[in-house]
Amino acid sequence: KTFFYVSALVVALLTSCMKQTNENIISKQHPKIENRQFSAEVLWAMGRIGGASVNPQTGDIAYTVTYYSVEKNRSNSELFLLQAKQGTQEPEYGEALQLTHSEARESDPQWGQDNKLFYLSQQTGKSQIWCRANGGKSEPMQINGFDDDIEGFLISPTGNKILFVAQVKTVKTTADKYPDLPLASGRVIDDLMYKHWDEWTESAPHPFIADFDGKQLTNIKDILEGEPYECPMKPFGGMEQICWSPDGKQIAYTCRKKTGYDYAISTNSDIYLYNIEYGETYNLTEGMMGYDTNPQFSPDGSYLAWLSMERDGYESDQNRLFIFDFQTAEKRFLTRPFESNVDEFVWLNDEEIVFAGCWHALEQLYSMDLLGNLHQLTDGQYDHSIVGTIGNNIICKRHSMREADEIFLLQDEKMHQLTFENKHIYDAVDMGTVEPRWQTTTDGEQMLTWIIYPPHFDPSKKYPTLLYCEGGPQSPVSQFWSYRWNFMMMASHGYIVVAPNRRGLPGFGLEWNEEISGDYGGQCMKDYLTAIDEFAQQPFVDKEHLGAVGASFGGFSVYWLAGNHDKRFKAFIAHDGIFNMEMQYLETEEKWFANWDMGGAYWEKDNPIAQRTFQNSPHRFVDRWDTPILCIHGEKDYRILANQGMAAFDAAKMRGIPAELLIFPDENHWVLKPQNGILWQRTFFAWLDRWLKNDNKTTE
Repeated sequence: KTFFYVSALVVALLTSCMKQTNENIISKQHPKIENRQFSAEVLWAMGRIGGASVNPQTGDIAYTVTYYSVEKNRSNSELFLLQAKQGTQEPEYGEALQLTHSEARESDPQWGQDNKLFYLSQQTGKSQIWCRANGGKSEPMQINGFDDDIEGFLISPTGNKILFVAQVKTVKTTADKYPDLPLASGRVIDDLMYKHWDEWTESAPHPFIADFDGKQLTNIKDILEGEPYECPMKPFGGMEQICWSPDGKQIAYTCRKKTGYDYAISTNSDIYLYNIEYGETYNLTEGMMGYDTNPQFSPDGSYLAWLSMERDGYESDQNRLFIFDFQTAEKRFLTRPFESNVDEFVWLNDEEIVFAGCWHALEQLYSMDLLGNLHQLTDGQYDHSIVGTIGNNIICKRHSMREADEIFLLQDEKMHQLTFENKHIYDAVDMGTVEPRWQTTTDGEQMLTWIIYPPHFDPSKKYPTLLYCEGGPQSPVSQFWSYRWNFMMMASHGYIVVAPNRRGLPGFGLEWNEEISGDYGGQCMKDYLTAIDEFAQQPFVDKEHLGAVGASFGGFSVYWLAGNHDKRFKAFIAHDGIFNMEMQYLETEEKWFANWDMGGAYWEKDNPIAQRTFQNSPHRFVDRWDTPILCIHGEKDYRILANQGMAAFDAAKMRGIPAELLIFPDENHWVLKPQNGILWQRTFFAWLDRWLKNDNKTTE
């Protein structure tokens, strides 16, 4: 009897624990949708397809999906599998199979030998490498031998080694210097780059190599051998900045071997070749002075391709595809015929490369052979990114202003959709429409502007209209999908959105892209006004209720327009924008950016470009401010410090202008936490509705 009761109790406890665990798992959301409106709550319920990998042996595709819970204020990532049907001449796929159901946050799927699927998982509380045999369908097994967090990894082509990235301490902290002051929070700083984007710079990612016997990592070695440099490069670099040679004997990696002041003023990174047997390192791009990143060996190892910018200090220089011939030692600019950036690429075979690049505000896929012959592979009003290849077929992701990323098969230049992660949401909401509009600028050029219309648009009615100001400043207004600046949600709230590809954006030639540097208050601002003025002539635009919104450089644009708009606008919203250019020059951490884009320091009185920049600082025009403004900023934003938003808000209030400040103590240059994201959206639309919709407008 005792055994029976104990057994029953154990079963009950296990059932309770399992139920609690299952309830804690964040999985696919089916939100309550009212009136078919695409709301903030619906946006945060969408599954977000992340990293993906193609099995070269079978054609199977492993990928992750991240789900968010607003109630729990966190996210979780699960691992999925698309199985290629065997015995078919061309790749065919069935429905996706979910491989994991846990809170372990799986990421970075990658196929190894013998049909094994490797990935990162936090099942033990730390990010570690795990493996599943049998095409990913067997039980998971942890790869042991390294106890700290692993940020990324690459299985060698021979399968007997693993390259992985982990953090290495690079500076002495206060606790290191003064062990008797373990609770002291102060930092003693004596050089630049002490902060970067959203963190204090006390460690750097390093690549390690280890022997691998299928279960264990052994003979672990730091490739940088204790050097204080970062690889991959923060904040955006990942495993695309490192690669194995096909024979597994060499590693090519990206590194900017600089620290402190030298790092802060330079973008000069290089591609290094590391010989595993001898431990020797060779700088392949010495003398090439801009960013050199993302190396990839050709399948036969005869060539190495990488992305290269020409000029030191210019982070938005043209991103060119270069190749190195190991036989002749020749370096060649391969994509010269493509007058825009190569954003990513993959070798299709030994003689052909597929790359993604933006032209006329669309991120399309192109192929190019080693003779420089260019061929466009995709079309339509979409943006594309590359996942991998299966023979001559390409697996890619595609999104637009109307739909988030899904995985597609590009076969014979025809797109076949493989995943339908958010179909249940698209079927339940009404989306707006998007159309391109070419406009003539004040200097006689042609500018492409996207116009986003509300659902069920009626040209006989009048609509409040928003001018969207892009950040960057050199990032394209392509067919992007955003989980914060989402045009479909703006449209669903009854707004028309005008989104111009103003001066300073890639995809319209090098001259157009570079015209913004050193001239923030110049032609780019005239382009903004052209976009809204020209479109406001349409009879369905309510010219008495125009707003301007934007983040980062878009936030700067809003602050600048607030003092230079001649009463066009009735409401402004600026997120993480520059308000005082002189303070920004000293506060920002990446001095190369400030030096190039501002033209120099504000104390350089004989520098006409710098003086023009600082004379156009938004804070100089506050005496002309006359329009309600919402200022938003994150206190962990070390790129544009939060005092910029606070100062703008204070200036507005002291001028007697209606203003609000939304400040996030725990967010950086973005808003990443679900409840903060919902708060951002609610505040955003409450402010616009208050000032741009007659029935909601109040006075302060």
